[in-house]
Amino acid sequence: MILLTKVQFVDDKLKDAFYNLKKDKNNEKELYKFLERAFKDIEQNGFCGTQVPKNLIPKSYIQKYKVTNLWKYDLPNAWRLLYSIKGNQLVVISIIIEWMNHKDYERRFKY
Repeated sequence: MILLTKVQFVDDKLKDAFYNLKKDKNNEKELYKFLERAFKDIEQNGFCGTQVPKNLIPKSYIQKYKVTNLWKYDLPNAWRLLYSIKGNQLVVISIIIEWMNHKDYERRFKY
């Protein structure tokens, strides 16, 4: 059985932030390309990231987005992409929650 995987943003604000990266004239354009590649990888295989243990999922994600699972995709330059997977046997939806640099990632996960 072949699973269909789709990538969606958790909200329009995050979607707009992604497309605004493309317009940026600084290093943000590079981040846009990294994210674009990550989205393609996730569409190919929603489980390509590293699953975050349930006890480490930030409470803010659980409360705000009703997350029951969380995956981390490592981007170049120590950036992190966080997403959750929802779906049934035929369609897997990978919901992009946030991307951040390594310093913010460590802060969010209290490392």
